[in-house]
Amino acid sequence: MAPSGLHLLAIFMVGLSLAHWTENPEEKKFCSWKCLLFVLQWPGSFCVSFDPSECRVPSNISDWTIHGLWPLKEGMCCSCWHIFHSDLKELDSQLDQLWPSLLKKKSSFDFWRNEWRKHGVCAACVEGWNSPQRYFQIILKLRAHYDIQGSLDSAGIKPSCNHTYEHDQIYGVLAPVLGDHVVIQCMQDDKGRELLMQVKILLSRNLTLGCDPHQDQDPKAHPPRLLITSPGHPCPKDAPLFYLPINHDHPHSPCG
Repeated sequence: MAPSGLHLLAIFMVGLSLAHWTENPEEKKFCSWKCLLFVLQWPGSFCVSFDPSECRVPSNISDWTIHGLWPLKEGMCCSCWHIFHSDLKELDSQLDQLWPSLLKKKSSFDFWRNEWRKHGVCAACVEGWNSPQRYFQIILKLRAHYDIQGSLDSAGIKPSCNHTYEHDQIYGVLAPVLGDHVVIQCMQDDKGRELLMQVKILLSRNLTLGCDPHQDQDPKAHPPRLLITSPGHPCPKDAPLFYLPINHDHPHSPCG
């Protein structure tokens, strides 16, 4: 019997020794995070909040795209680890398809470089993540494994200008695939409608589902900051949610 996608991903992770790390005090100091957020965004909603001159959806994009992979409670760990376009040469075509910049003033490489500087360097303390190429390879593997659009399509939840969905309807489809801690995020358009915009998947440091970001946390401490400071807000449970189609010609106004 052929191995499942999850099995193949696990083999890949073991091959890179992602779960291996020591209890060295210095490593604990700079590598204390336990959970990561793998974040995917929906291009059909992303450009709605931008001026038409600022945002675009490239013609080759028709699916959910990558926003990033973020170690929780860590950011900007080191400004000394530079990344160059040549580091990602072998991954260019995949990254252009799955991780494009949707902002006209920011090239895709600028987007990738910012994500590496802010989050990738923090993840690189774990063996197997310790180069830009490996960090981006892992994220591309995750994107191939977690097919949000396929899961929603199979459940009859498809982009539409008129049909709306309930939070629990979408959560009920995604939670069995992405874990009970999946966060579904929305944004409001100028008409006050809630637009499905982003999905955050909680992973442990060995990339398995089910990490609890509050485990062993001081009850007086603030929530993990990367759960609350990224764009969007949790989709409300008492409002209809729009899952807008992608409009390459008018991405800021997908339904006219």
